[in-house]
Amino acid sequence: MIPRHHKRRRAAAYVAALVISAALLPVISREVFPQPVRTIRIIVPFSPGGPTDTLARILAEQIGKARQATIAVENRPGASSVVGTEAVSRAAPDGSTLLINSPSFLINPHLRKLDYDPLNGFEPICHLVNSPTVIAVVGASPFGSLADLIAAARARPGELTLASVGPGSVTQIAFEALKRAAKVDMTFVPYPGMAPAANAVIGGYVASGWLDFAQAGEQVKAGTLRALAAAAGTAMQDVPTLAALGYRDVDPDPWFGVVAPAKTPQDTLALLAGWFAAALQDAAVKMRLTALGFRPAGACGTDFAAFMRKRYAEYGQVIREANIKAE
Repeated sequence: MIPRHHKRRRAAAYVAALVISAALLPVISREVFPQPVRTIRIIVPFSPGGPTDTLARILAEQIGKARQATIAVENRPGASSVVGTEAVSRAAPDGSTLLINSPSFLINPHLRKLDYDPLNGFEPICHLVNSPTVIAVVGASPFGSLADLIAAARARPGELTLASVGPGSVTQIAFEALKRAAKVDMTFVPYPGMAPAANAVIGGYVASGWLDFAQAGEQVKAGTLRALAAAAGTAMQDVPTLAALGYRDVDPDPWFGVVAPAKTPQDTLALLAGWFAAALQDAAVKMRLTALGFRPAGACGTDFAAFMRKRYAEYGQVIREANIKAE
């Protein structure tokens, strides 16, 4: 039996260790952030309730809980994400203000003059998730495959339509790339969101749509929509991917990442990358993201920087070739 005074010593030592550990936390925080107590703001350059906002809030909740940090999500919509992006570009480079970015981050500079440089005015933290898409028609459509749709477009140049988010969206860019690869003439019909675009397909107002898997998946299962082709990460076993159909250079997936203002210290970026990467690996977070149609990516730092440089060049080439304009 352990003597009572030994138990008291062990308990006292344990409490002392906890006190020392707790005291070290602000010191570690000060090594990374300029202030011991800091609210980290994640700027979402879109309105509340959309996929970017939902993703930001899921990750902010998990990081705040896991790191005992105060993480606030702030919506700054306007001008196709330009308003919020410009705000972050001007923020202090200390890790306290971050931006959730998406394809518009790299598309906008090709369409309009901006006060920021997406590749040199920000520091990459992590490529967070992709949001797979599908090309779909209404369930009663005569088109049973993408080949059928393309054959009809060749027979009736300019008559067939495809709906999606736009103008200047990543799906419009993918559509233009597909048109060139398939050598067809179809008409892009822009809608302010994926839900209106899906409704246009279901209502027969357009011949086809390039839609989020998260929204189209249930409609496909119900037979209201028929999926003709899917992005590589889409969980549809019986639907061929664009790559399998021969369109390897057509990459339609919306993606989402997180960046910081330029000149944010590297140790701060590394810490934040670790926080986001760990949040993406949490089992409950994975389940929530999967239910929303997101596919975790998790490439951070230089890998994310390389991804953005590649996408920037690809988007620019299609925008120039297709003469896509901001509206």
